[in-house]
Amino acid sequence: MEEIEVPPFFLCPISLELMKDPVTVSTGITYDRESIEKWLFAANHATCPVTKQPLLPDLTPNHTLRRLIQAWCTVNASHGVQRIPTPKPPVDKAIIQKLLQDSASDSPTLQLRLQSLRTLKTIVSENQSNKRCVESAGAVDTLTSLIITATATSSCVLDDVDLELKTKLSDEALCLLHAVHLSEEGLKTLTRHPEFVNSLTKIMQRGIYESRAYVVLLLKAMTEVADPVQLNNLKVEFFMELVQVLKDQVSEKASRATLQTLIQVCRWGRNRVKAVEAGAVPVIVELLLECKERKVCEMMLIVLEILCQSADGRAGLLGHAAGVAIVAKKILRVSTVANDRAAKILLSVCRFSATAAVVQEMVQLGVVAKLCLVLQVDSGERAKEKAREILKLHARAWRHSPCVPSNLLASYP
Repeated sequence: MEEIEVPPFFLCPISLELMKDPVTVSTGITYDRESIEKWLFAANHATCPVTKQPLLPDLTPNHTLRRLIQAWCTVNASHGVQRIPTPKPPVDKAIIQKLLQDSASDSPTLQLRLQSLRTLKTIVSENQSNKRCVESAGAVDTLTSLIITATATSSCVLDDVDLELKTKLSDEALCLLHAVHLSEEGLKTLTRHPEFVNSLTKIMQRGIYESRAYVVLLLKAMTEVADPVQLNNLKVEFFMELVQVLKDQVSEKASRATLQTLIQVCRWGRNRVKAVEAGAVPVIVELLLECKERKVCEMMLIVLEILCQSADGRAGLLGHAAGVAIVAKKILRVSTVANDRAAKILLSVCRFSATAAVVQEMVQLGVVAKLCLVLQVDSGERAKEKAREILKLHARAWRHSPCVPSNLLASYP
């Protein structure tokens, strides 16, 4: 097929693809609507990609350019160029508000409320502009209240059919919240509802895989913007359900979000204790035994390192037959970040929990030999510093051990 030259002003400056719905921003530059909406709303940029000047959220349709592009497509139809479809008009905010009102009202049947939520989900799937319109119409407060009410309803006051519909209602509302891709302010609004996290915990307890995945993805986004005071008052049941999501391996995306959530919330001492009580340490150790993906390994080691800052966390690691061994095994096999975190875990154990049995076990498991090797190779300066400190801590017990290869003894500090 003959190559057709596209006029440069028909191309979006961001993606260099043919514009389908050209819009002009406040700096006077024209972009394709889908590309600039992703730049503004999905990537959270606030400046023009070309001029780097601050942008207003207003996007003005460039009808003249769109007609020129349509005419060019028509002229080149014989070369296989397809005519771009006429863009849909912006969604009417009044329609959005009516659908939200119908989904929250007790007067329609549960089936009609479900249908309203599904219609909204279809609308937000069309483009970023619709997502922002739904959020600005008050979706956060409406959907949050709906989820809290639906999950708080006692099963003894509903028959099986109504209970199933209530469950579907909360699931659809949760799915819609996830689909909207809330702004930072929208996420902060979610965190201001004190009962919302409890409702999300209840949804995770129900065992519906798709909803559990939506919950942890939402929690990950919420914890990134939440006030520390709010994160310090989480219940043990919350951590138990997060750990169960990890254990069940609901999905790769959900596991990553769960690990990132644990990293965020376990920075406070009380939460570390709750996570350990929920069984996080042995579950992560078991997952590390099979994990081969670099980023996931790093996140698991970060969580373990945080939990091992507490005595209970270190006890949980030492109480697992493969705990210390798998941490040491990941050194020099994953990344510099993993080397540093694994060495930090071992340093916590050696500094605060090193009984005579633990010290001896570390020699037998090859941990000491691995630490000597860290000093010989390019393992990262932080990992080297920690390895050197560990080896010095127990030099008397380890220096003359027959389990340390003679070729590594020269590296012993």
